[in-house]
Amino acid sequence: MTFDFTAYRRQWFTDGITARRDLLAGIVVALALIPEAIGFSIIAGVDPRVGLYASVAIAMTVALIGGRPGMISAATAAVAVLVGPLVREHGVEYLFAATILMGLIQIVAGMLRLDLVMQFVSRSVITGFVNALAILIFLAQLPQLTNVGWQTYAMVAAGLAILYGFPRITKAVPSPLVAILLLSAVSIACALPVHTVGDMGKLPQGLPSFALPRVPLTLETLRIILPYALTMAAVGLLESLLTAQIVDDMTDTDSDKRRECGGQGGANIVAALFGGMGGCAMIGQSVINVTSGGRGRLSTFVAGAFLLFLLAVLGPYVGRIPMPALVAVMIMVSIGTSAGTRSRTCAGTRRPPPS
Repeated sequence: MTFDFTAYRRQWFTDGITARRDLLAGIVVALALIPEAIGFSIIAGVDPRVGLYASVAIAMTVALIGGRPGMISAATAAVAVLVGPLVREHGVEYLFAATILMGLIQIVAGMLRLDLVMQFVSRSVITGFVNALAILIFLAQLPQLTNVGWQTYAMVAAGLAILYGFPRITKAVPSPLVAILLLSAVSIACALPVHTVGDMGKLPQGLPSFALPRVPLTLETLRIILPYALTMAAVGLLESLLTAQIVDDMTDTDSDKRRECGGQGGANIVAALFGGMGGCAMIGQSVINVTSGGRGRLSTFVAGAFLLFLLAVLGPYVGRIPMPALVAVMIMVSIGTSAGTRSRTCAGTRRPPPS
């Protein structure tokens, strides 16, 4: 497999308009990643910084070496639900070790061309996968909509009105970014009694640091982490390759699935070395990115870099972002994901997978 530097450069920059869209889309995704990463950290039983630092590292690394431009990868629930027992029984250092082994397994999977299995996945399977994720994305917002005041419902309704109405005025700025900024300004100015990002968990301060997992290098350690690493690698690759196919369809472009396998592996290794948990591609954030205009590697890199900037510099301000604004964005993503799948299925079009 030869490396085409010219094609790679085009995946980063084509012209000023696409670069601006990638920048703005990446900012929107970074804001949407924060509550997700905190929530996934809670599921895994670790400190919120483990999920947040993982999202930073994975997004920035996949942007550099992944095979699907415009797809967002970060800490995910699919991986978080698998590692809870490991963290409870052995501690977070074993999680980092398992994540490194997970990455190595994914790199080997790419070398063995296991991505070719995706050619045999039917359209009905992909449709079911996406529709199930759309339902799960919507259900995940329900805790933010129960036992709350009328202000929350009013803000969600206002957010949806902005999300669907603003593009009729102009598409120069992504409507999710406008909704988040406007609703945040109203919530802060009026001191509305709504849940904020800060209520999800304590945001970390400062930059992540490089460190090797503090675990004994013995066969006993390998025996403990290998089953988790194999499961994490398989689930991560399955979700990433399915999401890559979905983004292929949404953008009418092809992607390098083999490179994506290796990119996911490398990203997970980097995440673990900087105190993060494992992750994979995220269908919800990928849809936000694409619908906000993000198409290239720059959008994915900006998502990770801007998230790092938010955590390191603007943490106190980020904590005041109202959750209803982000709930509105995720509801739009849920609706758009399901509707997009139905329209593509009804059209009956599917490009043959690249050889």
